[in-house]
Order: sequence, then structure tokens, then C-alpha cells
Amino acid sequence: MGDGVEISMTAERKLGDRIARELFRDPDHIDDPLLDEYVWSIWRRLLQGSKQRGELSPELENTFAWAVFLGRDRTVNAFALPGGYMGVHLGLIATVSSEDELASVLAHELSHITQRHIARLISRQSNQAPMLLGAMILGALAAGSNPQAATALIAGGQAVAVQGQLNFSREMEREADRVGFSVMTGSGYAPQGFVTMFEKLLQANRFNDTGAFPYLRSHPLTTERIADMQARQQLLPTTPPVSDLTHYLLAGRARALSYLGVDAQRGLMSLAMPAAASSLQAAKPEVRAGMWYAAVLAASNQRDFRQAWAWHTQLQDATRMNASASRLTRLLAAEVALAEGKPSQALEWLGNAWNPKSRSEMLLWSQAVLASVQNTPQTSTAAPTKDAPLLVPRLQAWVATYPRDAQAWQLLSSAYHSQGKTLRAVCAEAEGFAAKFDEQGALNRYRAAQDLVKQSGQTDFIEASIIDTRVRQLQARVFELSMER
Repeated sequence: MGDGVEISMTAERKLGDRIARELFRDPDHIDDPLLDEYVWSIWRRLLQGSKQRGELSPELENTFAWAVFLGRDRTVNAFALPGGYMGVHLGLIATVSSEDELASVLAHELSHITQRHIARLISRQSNQAPMLLGAMILGALAAGSNPQAATALIAGGQAVAVQGQLNFSREMEREADRVGFSVMTGSGYAPQGFVTMFEKLLQANRFNDTGAFPYLRSHPLTTERIADMQARQQLLPTTPPVSDLTHYLLAGRARALSYLGVDAQRGLMSLAMPAAASSLQAAKPEVRAGMWYAAVLAASNQRDFRQAWAWHTQLQDATRMNASASRLTRLLAAEVALAEGKPSQALEWLGNAWNPKSRSEMLLWSQAVLASVQNTPQTSTAAPTKDAPLLVPRLQAWVATYPRDAQAWQLLSSAYHSQGKTLRAVCAEAEGFAAKFDEQGALNRYRAAQDLVKQSGQTDFIEASIIDTRVRQLQARVFELSMER
């Protein structure tokens, strides 16, 4: 009865897939290519560092998903999930002051995954089941003579089990700190980032701390963790985190995308207004640029394009000498032009030098070309854009390489619709649902495609057979998911 239960990597991956399916449906989930690109650049570097240290085995690397979810939540938080999934709140990106601080959090969560803490925690719970069962049996035997004693036995058994679980959880947090610190510094990030990040967490926790005693907490006290990281940092050369202009721009983007509501957006705009000129001038140049970036995006969201372009001019001057920041400023201009209903201007901002391997640039270019096509009536003598013939081939090549890119599938569906290819549009839409783990939604769209095939007088048998095959595959997957529940 006391045997432990070990969870295989495959079983842990399946558990993670089930949780990921729910996260995709969460209204707080956001797929922002620029922020995703930024987080992934750090995540990829830490994965490589973890491999070099031997923390990430080839089997683990091939079995787990290694996917990152972004959430609009404004809290300073990130979390690891089973199967190699990780969640990052926009509040974390908006709060940290450097890439090093963000890397410290991601390294900590990566260590939870590589050390398989979730699987170990579940195994621990399985091992404690006999203790809980024994307490319940003793309680049942004592109930006949002394009901109060029975209740005490049951509660006591549960308390011992819960305390053991808390102790185990705290130890795993300490292990993730130790391993994460080594992975982060081994990947070339400044060790001081770990300490300053903990100091920020300590400040954030003052607003939501329950005040529980240390032995009732699942995490070690932040002050203890700061002291541990300070001691480890002293053994390494001092390399304080560098304030990076690119990071502050993306932190501004995270604020603009997480501060929903008119009042919140206007609050971001007010920070760049003339009334705040003194505080703007007192701020560091990179902080000031981040405030302008957030204000431009907020003004665009409020459709105050005149003000958005005025702030963008200041932002452009502030980022001119930094290639990475200048690129972000240029992409922001294309985004504002597209929101204003000027796709041709957006394409001008993108220019001919945009990187087709960059997801953010590929999707932004596709949106601009598609808007240009849709804004040009078929009866018009004006040509939509010279890039229009490239739209479908480029998107087809992209989804062939990245089949789980739901945004790209949706754009491809819209592109097919603009060409009058309804059947292909419906199939692309179905694949977009499948990319978001919504197999039932994908199945429904493919069934609609089957109906279109039946109604069509000219049937493409190859295309029809592909649709039938996908229907059978999705039916099997939906059945499999129903059995797991």
C-alpha cells in the first residue's frame, strides 16, 4: 500500500497538453508575436544553457512541448506546467528592469521542469495517500466510542500530510533557485539579476501576502531566497544588469496590452502628456522611451492617431541609434498605420527589408497586404498592392513550417476568402482551431468542408480525400480526449 507512483515523461506531457488546451480558451491568453519573440529568445538561450549543464536530457527535450503562454494578467508572476509548458504574465514583463531579471524568473521555472518537480510532487501525494487512509480508518474505529477523538484523528492525519507536502514544495523551490541560478549565469546573464528580481518580488508580495507563518508557506520566505542568491553571487564576477532600451520598449508594450479599459489606457497616455514633462525629463532615456512606446500604443487603441504619431516621432528620435529598438519603433508605426486603416502606409513602414523569418514581421506584413486587398473593390481600376500575389504562397510556406501558428492559419483563411476559394478557407480555419487544441471546433469546420464538397458540382477528389482523412483523425482525437475525462 505504500508503493510510490512514478509518472512517465509521456504521461506528464499528456497532462500538460490537457492544461494547455484550457489555457488557450482562457480569455486572458494573448498571442502577441513581438512579446512572444522576446520571451522565446531568452527561453531558447536558457534551454541551450540547461543542455550544456546536463540538466536537460535528450529524452526530456524530445518528449516535452517547450511552449510558452502569455497572459494579460498584471500580476508579477510566471509558472511552470507539466510537460514543458510555461506561463508568463504580462505584469512580469512590464515590471522587470532588464533582460537579466526576466531571465532569472524563466530559469527558475525552467528548472522546475527539468528537475520534474511536478511529477515528483504528484508522486509525493500518492505516497501520502496511505497516511490519509490510515487516519480515516482509525477515525472510523474510534467514532463508536468517542466522536470527538475520531474527528481529531482524521484532522491530525490530514495536517501531517499537508505539512509534509508544504515542506516538500519549499525544498523544490530552493532547488529551482539553485539550479536556475547556475543555468542563468551559465547562459551569459548577469547573476545580480536574480537578486534584484527577488527584491521586486518582495515588494510585490507586500500587497498580497497572507502573513502566514514560514512553516505554513509553500514557498520559502523571499528574504531567505535573497540572502541565498546574494551569497552565491559573491562567488562570481560582479556584472550588474544592463538597462536595455529594447527591453523597456517591450515592457511598455506589455503595459499597454495588459492595462485594459479606457481609463487604464488614458492613464498610460497621461504619462507622456505635457503635464508630466518634468517627470519625463527626470527619467532615464530608456525609461522615457518605454513610456512613449506605451503611450503610442494606448493612443492607437483609443483611435487618437494624431497624438499617437506625435509621440511616435519622439520615440523614433530616441531609438534612432539602436538597431533593435529602431526595428521595434518601425514595427509599431506599421501597427498604428494598420489600425488607422492605411495598409499601404503600413507596408511602407515595413519596407522591403523586413525579415520573412520573423513571425512578428511576417504576420504584420500579411495583415497589411490582406487589408490592402480587402480595401480595394473588385470593380476598382486601382491595384491593391504589388505584394498581393505573394500573400497566399508565403502563408502556405509559413504554416507548413509552423503548423501550430493559429494566427497564420486564420490569415490564410481570410486570404483564401478574398480569392473566392471558400473550401480552402474553411479548411484553413479548421487548422487554426486545431492549432489552438480545439479539436472539436476543427472537426466541426471540416464537416462543413465536407458539406461544401457535396454541394459542389466540380469535386477535387484529392482535396476531398484529404478532408475525409482529417475528419477521421480529428474524430479519433476527440474520442480519445473524451475517454481521458
